[in-house]
This record gives sequence, structure tokens and C-alpha cells, in this order.
Amino acid sequence: MNIKQFIPILQWLPKYGKSELKGDLFAGLTVGVMLIPQGMAYAMLAGMPPIYGLYASIIPLIIFAIFGTSRQLSVGPFAMVSLLVAAGVSTLAAPESAEYLQLAILLAFMVGVMQFALGAFRLGFLVNFLSRPVISGFTSAAALIIAFSQLKHLLGVEIPRSQNVLEIGLKAIEQAGQLHWLTLGTGLAGIAFLLGLKKIKKSLPAALFIVILGIAAVWLFKLESTGIKIVGKVPDGLPHFETPALQWASIKALFPIALAISLIGFMQSYAISKTIQQKHPEYKLDPNQELIGLGLANLAGSFFKAFPVAGGLSRSAVNDQSGAKTGMASVFSATLVALTLLFLTPVFYYLPNSILAAIIMVSVLSMLDVRMARELWKSDKTDFIMLVVTFLVTLAFGIEWGIGAGVVLSLVMVLYRSAYPHVAELALIRGTHHYRNVERYPDQIEQRDDLLIVRFDSRLFFANAGFFQEKIEQLEGERGDKLKLVVLNAEAIPGIDSTGAFTLKEVIQGYQARGIRFVIARANGPVRDGLFRSGLISILGKDNLFLRVNDAVEDFDQKLRDESAENPDLHEHALQTNFRRHRK
Repeated sequence: MNIKQFIPILQWLPKYGKSELKGDLFAGLTVGVMLIPQGMAYAMLAGMPPIYGLYASIIPLIIFAIFGTSRQLSVGPFAMVSLLVAAGVSTLAAPESAEYLQLAILLAFMVGVMQFALGAFRLGFLVNFLSRPVISGFTSAAALIIAFSQLKHLLGVEIPRSQNVLEIGLKAIEQAGQLHWLTLGTGLAGIAFLLGLKKIKKSLPAALFIVILGIAAVWLFKLESTGIKIVGKVPDGLPHFETPALQWASIKALFPIALAISLIGFMQSYAISKTIQQKHPEYKLDPNQELIGLGLANLAGSFFKAFPVAGGLSRSAVNDQSGAKTGMASVFSATLVALTLLFLTPVFYYLPNSILAAIIMVSVLSMLDVRMARELWKSDKTDFIMLVVTFLVTLAFGIEWGIGAGVVLSLVMVLYRSAYPHVAELALIRGTHHYRNVERYPDQIEQRDDLLIVRFDSRLFFANAGFFQEKIEQLEGERGDKLKLVVLNAEAIPGIDSTGAFTLKEVIQGYQARGIRFVIARANGPVRDGLFRSGLISILGKDNLFLRVNDAVEDFDQKLRDESAENPDLHEHALQTNFRRHRK
């Protein structure tokens, strides 16, 4: 057993040198500077005091650096996960209450256990059941929900917490008379500053600059006395070790949201890791080890007052652009956050909530995936509908309903495409020995009334066996009484289960009873093994298995010629009259 496979830091730490240190130190400090205001903002989004965003930015980063395979992924508070935390925990306790904080920390523990278990049992493939269109629709709707959830901080009015964009919008309109103009001006100035600095250079710590400017403005001009809400006293010191409150009732209530965070958090993190790793061929990603690393990061963080974390896109991109070579960059980021907790928390006393809201709103802009919607509209209407439905359900009914709708839609599409796979009728391309789809080459084929060639593009199993039988009967109906040979091109069939074998047996025996020959061409090893194990080969006959479609047709034609020679009464053009040319 190679221990380096389970503790990836051992792969690069023994070779660590000055060249890596220089890049990691600069990148780590840069990301750490970003992480401080982002972490505080995302904690507020999660319904927790801002200080908890800093707690979640220490231990999880160090643990993932040890156990994760991605060397540039920046783990920490993440907007989507923070929103999911708020969605799940706010139904059980009041935001920022002692019970709420306990539940959020318990949620991190549960997410850690789930992700670790999924990785340990190599179940990372489960995230594939959430398709890209579904994820795109969900994240785009979540981005709008996140942005609208910050309106109360941006406008300086009281708006009840909700996941319904329409409800938040209507409440904001109702509160228009109570609008605090100075708070709105501060927030809009922060948004404009962040967007402007982003256009100049994305790697600049724009969030930190706006935090410094916001604190300075409030302190210099005593803006808190005008009604601008500020963070206030921030506890100093590092989070101490504390076991999460493990209560069965709470675990049961949080289970659905914990599972959603586990899958979505990993999916987003791994997608970011894959994108960045393409620039770094010196190491490889292991999705299951990434799950283990992320799981241990959440699990360990829960013992130090952290809420669930995941990889952040903007931070990871800056980490990579700033020269990060290894996970040591994350260790430096965590160290900077720890030093901030020890010595700099009094500085954040005058930080306006509207500035944190501005940071959140600008951060979630990248989650709005309009480009995919446009692409799917042009290329795949079915996937476009899945995206739109997930988007609308999430907006109308909230995050949990959106996740549920996305999972159901993804599974329904998997089942539908399995039950109704692509089936092609093949015919000879004129002047060649190649057989192709008649619908794709309508002007180049030679089609025969006595011959039906079918390609089934899926595993033949219980979900589609009936469709397979119906489709062959439908194609056969176009031939009439002239049909003498049916060829199943099995090149796209990876396997056959017992129901598929039984259905194939019925089809073969049905044709044989009517004097129509049935043969199979291009079957792979597993399919051939299945034919022998199920006893189908005794019904089909070994001489009816062919390596190529052309071999099967030539064998059929040779038998026709032999029969013609033995029976002169057969029409001399028996082979020719069956040809007809198509133009569609």
C-alpha cells in the first residue's frame, strides 16, 4: 500500500524548495487577504456572525492541503454552500442564535462524514447524477437568491429572511419608504469599486481594499451614528477545540441539506480543480481522494467552530495566477487569517454590513451562467428545458426544492435515455462495403427489401428490452413479406442482462418461425459471453455470429446463389429485384 496515495502532501513536501516557497508565499498571502473579507461576508450569508467566516478559514485549509490532491484549490467559505447552510438551518433555529450556531457546526461535521465516506468507498461518481444543465440552472437561480438576500443590508431596511426572490422583492418595495440612503450609497459605491477594480486586474484584492475604505469612512465620519449598521465588536483569539453537539433529532433534521452540501460542494470544488489542473501536468487529480480531503477538512473544521466549506472559484483562480505551486499556499493563507484573529479583530468593528453585502453580490455574479443557456437553446432543447425548469423551481420554491427538482430531472433523463436509446437502420453506401445510417446518407445508400440491418446504441437490459422489440417490429413493417434477413449490428451494445437476453430470444425465435434468418454482427466480447452463458447461442447458431455486417450480408447472398443453383425455377434476378434506391 502506497501511503502517498492517501496523504498526497507526502508526494511534494519532501521535494519542497525555494522556488516553490516563493510562489506559495506570495499566492498564500494574496488569497489570505481576499479570504478575510470574503469569509466574513459568507458567514453573514450563512446566518452566522462574521467571525465564524474566519474560523472556517483556518483548520479546513490546512487539512485539505495535507489530504487533497489539488495543489491550487482554495478551500474555505463559499457562497453557494453558505446559502445552503442558511436554507437548512434557518428552518430549525433563529439565525445567529446559540442553537443556530450549534446546528451549523453540526452540519459541517455531517458533511465531513458524508464526503469522507463517499471518497473512502469510491462513490464520487454519484455526483454525475446531477447533470451540467441542472447544476447551471440551480446555481444561476441560487446566485439571484443570494443577491436578493443581501438587499436588506444594501438598503438598510428590515426584510424577513426568505429564499423566494419574488417575496424578497415585494417586501423591499413595501419598505421603500424606510430606505436608508446613506447605507444604499455606501453599498452601491462598494459594488462600483469592486467591479471597476475587477476590470483593471482580477488578481487585485479588491474586497480587502473596499473593506479598508469602508472602515475608514465610518470611523472618520462617525457614520454609525447616522444609522449605518456595522459589524460591531468582533471576538479575538483562535477558535478552541469543541466537540459538535451530536443529537439524533438534529442529525435527522439536517440530513437532507447535509447530503446536498456534500454533493454540490464537492462537484463545484472538483470542477474548479479540474479546470486549474489542466495547466499543471506535473500532478494528477484523484476525485475520490479529493472527496476524502474535502471531507476531512469539514470534519476537522467542525471541531473548531467552522461551518461547511468548499473550493472557491475566484480564490482558486487568484491562487493559481499568483504562482501557487503546492498546498503550502493554503497553509500560508490560513496563517494570515489566524494572525488576523489574534491581533486585528478590533479593526473590523467599524466595518459596514452594506460593504459585506456588496462583496457577496459581486462575488455571485460569476455564478450566473447565461452562456450555457444560450448554447443549449441552439444545441439541445431537452437539456435547455431541464436548465429552465430547475432555475424556475429554485427561484419559486427555494433551494431545497430546486435541488430536489434537479436530482429528479437528472434521474428521469437518465431513465428516459436508457429506456429509449438511439436506434439506427443501416444500409450499404453505394460502391463500398460500409453500412451507415439511412437517415444520414439518404442519397448514397442502396437499400434492399429483403434485408433489415439495425444498430441498437445502448446496453440491452430490462429498461429498454421492450423498446428494442417494438423498434425492430416497426422497421420490419416497412419491408412487408419480402424480408428474408435481419442483421443486428451489436457494436454499440456493451452488454445484455437476463431480460434483454429473454427478449432477444423471443425476437430470434419469432423470425425463425416465419422463415426469416436472424444474425448478429460486430458483437463485443462481453455480449458474445452473454450469448453463450444464457444459452442464446444454441438458438441463434454459431454460424449466425459475424465479425462484420458485410460478412453477414455476403454469407446471406451466397446462400441465395446456392439455392438458385439448386432450384432453377427461382427467378434469375432474385438478388437484383430486392434492391431499391432511396432519395429522401
